[in-house]
Amino acid sequence: MFRKKDLSQLIEELRGNENIINWHEVEPQEAKTRPMPESVDPRIKAALSKRGIEQLYTHQFTAYETVRKRENIVAVTPTASGKTLCYNLPVLQAIAEDDGSRALYLFPTKALAQDQKSELNEIINEMGIDIKSFTYDGDTSPAIRQLVRNVGHIVITNPDMLHSAILPHHTKWVSLFSNLKYIVIDELHTYRGVFGSHVANVVRRLKRICGFYGSTPVFICTSATIANPKELAEQLTGNPMRLIDDNGAPRGRKHFVFYNPPIVNKPLNIRKSATVEVNHLAREFLANKIQTIVFARSRVRVEIILSHIQELVKNEIGTKSIRGYRGGYLPNQRREIERGLRNGEILGVVSTNALELGVDIGQLQVCVMTGYPGSVASTWQQAGRAGRRHGEALVLMVASNTPIDQYIVQNPEYFFDRSPESARINPENLIILVDHLRCASYELPFKKGEEFGPLEIEEILEYLVEERVLHKAGDSFYWANQSFPASEVSLRSAAQENVVIVDQSDIANVKIIGEMDRFSAMTLLHDEAIYLHEGVQYQVEKLDWEHKKAYVREVDVEYYTDANLAVKLKVLEIDRSENRRTTSINFGDVQVNAMPTIFKKIRLTSFENIGYGQINLPEEELHTSGTWVELKEVDPTLGTKTLEQLLLGVSNVLRHIVPIHVMCDRSDIHVVSQIRAEHTQLPTIFIYDHYPGGIGLAEDVYKRFDEIKAAARHLIKKCPCIDGCPSCIGTEIEGLNAKQKSIELLDVI
Repeated sequence: MFRKKDLSQLIEELRGNENIINWHEVEPQEAKTRPMPESVDPRIKAALSKRGIEQLYTHQFTAYETVRKRENIVAVTPTASGKTLCYNLPVLQAIAEDDGSRALYLFPTKALAQDQKSELNEIINEMGIDIKSFTYDGDTSPAIRQLVRNVGHIVITNPDMLHSAILPHHTKWVSLFSNLKYIVIDELHTYRGVFGSHVANVVRRLKRICGFYGSTPVFICTSATIANPKELAEQLTGNPMRLIDDNGAPRGRKHFVFYNPPIVNKPLNIRKSATVEVNHLAREFLANKIQTIVFARSRVRVEIILSHIQELVKNEIGTKSIRGYRGGYLPNQRREIERGLRNGEILGVVSTNALELGVDIGQLQVCVMTGYPGSVASTWQQAGRAGRRHGEALVLMVASNTPIDQYIVQNPEYFFDRSPESARINPENLIILVDHLRCASYELPFKKGEEFGPLEIEEILEYLVEERVLHKAGDSFYWANQSFPASEVSLRSAAQENVVIVDQSDIANVKIIGEMDRFSAMTLLHDEAIYLHEGVQYQVEKLDWEHKKAYVREVDVEYYTDANLAVKLKVLEIDRSENRRTTSINFGDVQVNAMPTIFKKIRLTSFENIGYGQINLPEEELHTSGTWVELKEVDPTLGTKTLEQLLLGVSNVLRHIVPIHVMCDRSDIHVVSQIRAEHTQLPTIFIYDHYPGGIGLAEDVYKRFDEIKAAARHLIKKCPCIDGCPSCIGTEIEGLNAKQKSIELLDVI
């Protein structure tokens, strides 16, 4: 007979599990509150009171008072700490005082915008004031669009829509721009890398249009925990910011546990699949009716875990009380799941990182992560989903076989003692900047001497006149082209001429599902490549390189593809250099010539090679910034072939370590080794930004090189394999103590 256990009993049982390699406890915290400010409208007070809010947490109170003084703020507190009220309260108060006031809310995703709209509208209905809030995105019907433009007090949108549909048509939005009091940027930490660099320029265009209509809005930003929220908010908005991080929300005791699956193949150090372990762990909690969220990295993985867990718990709780949640579900389906989680009807949910952002699903008791989410910030975001205000909560991170996962679980101090990563953007990247100057010129003429952000831009404007994009008359630069520039600029990539991805799974409904810069397309969209889009697997049937189109069809296979690039690197200019006894470390501009040669099919579970094929594409050229390490002295007993393999092994480790330290996606930065670099003929490892012009990642590597090197050495040393495996240097090298030699090579550096 099945005897139900509570969470504390299951936690005690778990303590004895031999696969747990770290147990960390976060102490509980009482709520810190302040009375509701006197200035808040009685109707707002009454609406909040109905929702059980009589007082404000300290961070909400500080945010309200600071915004009322017309200071820009960035509020940084953990998941589910009531950040929404930091902006909703001052905005609703401003509209209650003056019906002419307007606010613009920016969210990184459509789903989050919809979620925030429904929560906001509930408060507005209870207030009994006629405040109109609307979402404005690709799904908004033409009839509603006119209404939003003319009477919307609060317009909720995303950066892509602001860039392509609102700013270029600002003359239709006069009532918004001339009365704009507040601009809210939620989930600030998502605006990093290329996307963040684009959004910073979109905000420059937005401020320019506000200035034209005579408004100077206050910025209210909110962010999950990152190392540099104030710096990022100031870079993104171009305004001074006040940081608010005095979190007053209560929390219960939280157990944060690292779980490493057992080894099933000792010589190769291959562990049991993380997915299998997650299924069994989640089953234990769900069978005992403990509300649980499971995070997986892709849509495919979500569906696999969901079907397994439903099968495992169907006798105890039935299959209806555990659901999946990911992009691709219809909005009403997602709303229903969110409601079921809030009211307790749904016991378990398996989700992609779609639920990592601030969608309101209440507080669950257990969070299980399938693998490391990719950054310290994301991990804390996901962990924040577990933890009722007063009860205990458990967070389990189950490691996969990859170097990055193994590094994190074997070095818990790296994770717990370190502040989350810094988010980096480079709005001055020339390619991105020129694109947005074209868009801004289309919106309003530029005057001589006008700045765009902190930059003087006259030289660029003169260049655009030469290119016949602009026309100069007197002291002004006017748009002089037939094209609509915003439609040619994707906020998600830095290169022009992107490859468009066409899904033809359903011949009756052929649709475009995305686009990719040319350079990435060579290795990710070649014929027969497996392309993952929001977690769904597609096979590329044909890459039409000449017309920049990739035709894909949905598949379900147990492997992914990885292409080999024949890369030639040429140093164009050295900006900074540091000479050491046996090496020199440099940063500067590099030219990358790349040609994809073959691709491998790699099994998802064990990472073994199960086949390969040829790629026939022309060579591509990329100018970017890079950091490179030259070895001036190496062990003379090592042959050329052995040294080449050791450099490859160290590069493999750096490929996994660098993204952790500079907070970027693994595809944003590339690591290449050369036995003889063209400019010096010395063995060299190059680490370069995978974007035209660079976005500041390689520069960060140069500044923090010793920290990154130490982490790479530590990962190889701590790996339990005998002499090299997929979790560290990639493979073992026959007849050589490769692991030890790789450590020695790093010591030389």
